[in-house]
Amino acid sequence: MPNSASRKSRTTLPVFLISAVRAMLEVLLLCLLGQLILYVVAGRGRGKNPIYRLFDLITGPPRRLVAMLLPRTFSANAVGALTFLTALLLWLGLAILRKFV
Repeated sequence: MPNSASRKSRTTLPVFLISAVRAMLEVLLLCLLGQLILYVVAGRGRGKNPIYRLFDLITGPPRRLVAMLLPRTFSANAVGALTFLTALLLWLGLAILRKFV
């Protein structure tokens, strides 16, 4: 019968990994929200905004991944919204998974 110390050490790594991935998803979600706000506030000049470009650098790879999975008829705005929704669902799923590990 394993003692509680060895059982605790076995569950620490998965909980840490789940928490780390959740943290990265939180950063992605916040960058997508910030990008949306700057999209509305800055308008056409958003491409010159260094913060918008930083957000675009962070959110670009996940948006491209979602765009590859969708038909080409989807607009860039729809791809951004679906990227946000996908990241949010993954974040919630990891929260539920962490409760059972």
